[in-house]
Amino acid sequence: MANLTSHSNQQGVVLVIALIMVVAVTGIAVTLMSSSSIDIKITNAAFEREEAENVLIGTVQRVIANESARKGANRFLFTKVQIPEGGMALDRIGNTTSSMINLNNGPLDLPCPRKFDFTEGMACNMVQVSTTINYGTKSKHTLTVVSGIAQEMASLNTGG
Repeated sequence: MANLTSHSNQQGVVLVIALIMVVAVTGIAVTLMSSSSIDIKITNAAFEREEAENVLIGTVQRVIANESARKGANRFLFTKVQIPEGGMALDRIGNTTSSMINLNNGPLDLPCPRKFDFTEGMACNMVQVSTTINYGTKSKHTLTVVSGIAQEMASLNTGG
């Protein structure tokens, strides 16, 4: 009879150990699933940002091309006086917005960025174009590209 009682006690211990193992394995599985869910979210966020960057770079090029195609009405040729203090909005393309400010700080034209074939009497009208896109779920993220544009022109202020 002693052997029968000992054998019954051992079966209860095996059951308890098996339950502990099931709980441990379940905990590991839940942790791994949670971790993979976070990895998927990070990967999706990186993909959305890269896609937004590509769209934005293409849009910046289109904004510059559209403005250049306007010939004499090109707003990149506007002087500081013609551009409002806070800047001016440029054409909206898709879900992006673009604005422009003039970088000429005073009454004189700015010298052009350094180059080897400098021409006396030439100056630059420098503007800055900021193009912004909202992306992601519910468009809650913002990405902006800022481009500087220097247009060489005959200076009226240098006597050239």
